[in-house]
Amino acid sequence: MTQQFTTCDRQDWMAVLARAPADLLENLWSGFDGKPSFKPLREPETGLVMVRARAGGEGAQFNMGEATVTRCSVISSTGQTGHAYVLGRDVNHARAAAEIDAGLQDGKLFADLDRDIIQPLKNAHDKARQLHRGKVAATRVDFFTLVRGEDD
Repeated sequence: MTQQFTTCDRQDWMAVLARAPADLLENLWSGFDGKPSFKPLREPETGLVMVRARAGGEGAQFNMGEATVTRCSVISSTGQTGHAYVLGRDVNHARAAAEIDAGLQDGKLFADLDRDIIQPLKNAHDKARQLHRGKVAATRVDFFTLVRGEDD
């Protein structure tokens, strides 16, 4: 049975892989059993991308600056092609993300990869966000204006 994936499904898991902490991603991937072998289509390489922004979120676009990105492409022994782009210079992160992307496209591996890698990465990201929100909330200051009446 071949499992069909939408573009949104793949965008979701690629976003999880790209923003995952590299050490956690590599630990989960190295501990995963039953992965196929991979050949590089494009060895990990690091370069720069221009980051575009808008003034006020709606204004004219401008070049905000450059960001370092590492990309990688692999093909699995079962025929799936995986790609990854990650911020920074971590070639191992890019390679692991590309391999997992290829594996997730294999209907036989999808459920195991989703359970053993994608869901733990999502949970770790959610916990980190909650911790950050808690720290921000602890330092939040509520300003109010006190209206004072003048005696005439």
